[in-house]
Amino acid sequence: MSKAKPELSFWQIWNMCFGFLGIQFGFALQNANVSRIFQTLGANVDQIPVLWIAAPFTGLIVQPIIGYLSDRTWNRFGRRRPYFFAGAVLATIALMAMPNSPTLWVAAGLLWIMDASFNVSMEPFRAFVGDQLPPKQRPLGYAMQSVFIGVGAVVASFLPYVLTRFGVANTAPAGEVPHSVMYSFYAGAAVLLGAMLWTILSTREYPPEQLESFADAHVNETPVVVGSAWKVGTLFLALGALMLGLIQHYALEKELYLLAGGLVGFGALFVWLSRTTSQGALRQIMGDLYGMPRPMRRLNWVQFFSWFAMFAMWINTTPAVAERFYGSTDTTSAAYNEGANWAGVLMGTYNGVGVLAAIVIPLLVRAIGLRMSHLVNLWLGGIGLLSFLLIRDPHWLVASMVGVGFAWASILSLPYAMLSDNLPAAKMGIYMGIFNFFIVIPQLMAASVLGVLLKLFFHNQPIWALGLGGASLLVAGLCTLRVPRPETA
Repeated sequence: MSKAKPELSFWQIWNMCFGFLGIQFGFALQNANVSRIFQTLGANVDQIPVLWIAAPFTGLIVQPIIGYLSDRTWNRFGRRRPYFFAGAVLATIALMAMPNSPTLWVAAGLLWIMDASFNVSMEPFRAFVGDQLPPKQRPLGYAMQSVFIGVGAVVASFLPYVLTRFGVANTAPAGEVPHSVMYSFYAGAAVLLGAMLWTILSTREYPPEQLESFADAHVNETPVVVGSAWKVGTLFLALGALMLGLIQHYALEKELYLLAGGLVGFGALFVWLSRTTSQGALRQIMGDLYGMPRPMRRLNWVQFFSWFAMFAMWINTTPAVAERFYGSTDTTSAAYNEGANWAGVLMGTYNGVGVLAAIVIPLLVRAIGLRMSHLVNLWLGGIGLLSFLLIRDPHWLVASMVGVGFAWASILSLPYAMLSDNLPAAKMGIYMGIFNFFIVIPQLMAASVLGVLLKLFFHNQPIWALGLGGASLLVAGLCTLRVPRPETA
C-alpha cells in the first residue's frame, strides 16, 4: 500500500537547497561579466549574442541527458548527488580559467564548458526537490532554492564593484581582464565548490524502491504513443527548409542558420521517433518530449517568452548601460568600466529583490492563485525592462530592477510549482530536463536573432534589446492564463 512521503524539517530543506547558492554565485558572475570579458578580448556588440550561443546550446543537450541518467542512477553516493559533485568540480575549474583567457575564442570555449558544468549540477537539483519532498512542501523547497539563488547572485553581481571600492584595479591594458573581475571569479570558484559539498555531505536520498512506494510516485503516469510524431516532424522539416532557402536567397545573417538547423534537426528526430523500435536514451527523451503532460505544454509558452526576455537582459545590460548612460564603448576607458560595474550592481539589485520576492510570492499565491500571481510578477518585470528606454539617470534603473526581481523570483519558482505535482517520480529528472528545452530554445533564438535585429533596426544600440525583453515578459504573462488550473489539470 502506498504511503505519504514524510515531511522534512526546515533545516533539512535548507541543507538540500544550499548548493544552489554556489551554482547561482557562478552563474551570476557569468551573466554579469562574460560580455565584459568578450568585449575586452575584442568582440563587437553585434557579435556578443552569437558568442553566448554556447550557454543555451549546452543546456539543450546536457540537461535532458543528465535528467535521464540521474533517474536511472543509484550507487553508494546516491541518485542526484554524483551529478552535483561532477558538475561542481568542472565548473570550479572553468571559473578559475575564464578571466585568464588569452583570446576571444578561448573565452567562448570556456563559456561552453562552464555552462555545461552548471547544467550538470543544476538539472538534478530541480528533480531533487520532487524526490525528497511531498507535494505539500514542494513550493517551500522551490522558494528556498529561489532565496539561495538570489543571495548567491546578489553577492556575485556586486563583487567587482565592492572590490573596486576596496582599491582593486578596475581597469587593465587592452586585451586584459581587470583584477576586480579576475578575483571575483576566483572567489566564485571557492563558493561554488564549498556550497555544493555542503549539500552533498549533509543530505541523504531515498533508494529507488522506497521512492516508488510513496503515494505520489505514479501521478499522471500514462503511456506515450508516438505513431503520429512524423506529422510534427514533417512540419518542422518544411519550416526549416524554407528558412534555409530564405537565408541563402536573401543573404541574411549567418546566425539565422542556427534556427533553421534546429528546426531541421528536431523535425528529423520526430520522424525517426515515429518509426524507430529502439528503446535507448534518445528514444526515451524524444518520446517524453512528444508525450509531455498538458499543463507542461501550456507552461512551455510561458517559459519561452520569459527566458527570451531574461537572456536579452543578461547579454545586453552591460553594453547597454555603458553606452547609453556612461557614453562609452571603449572597454579600456574608465567610463565604460564604471558603467560595467553599475550594470553589475543592477544585476545584484534584481537578485536581491528576488530574495525578498521569494518570501512575498507564497502570500500572493495564497491570495490570488498561482496563475494570476505569475502574471502579475511577469508584468512587473516587463514594465521594469521597458522603463530602460525612458530613464535618463542611471541611478533610477535600480527602481526598474525591482520589477525584474519579482519576475525573476516568480520564474524560478511558480512554473516548477505548477509542474512538479503532475510528474511521475520515476521520470522527475527527464521531465525537468525536457522542461529546460523551453528555457534553452528561446535563448538560442535570442542568440541568433538579437544581434541581427540590433544591427538592422536599432543601429547596434543594445538598449533596445532590453525593450524587446520587456515586451516579451508582457506576452509571457498573458500565456500564463492558458495554463490549466491545478484542479482541472
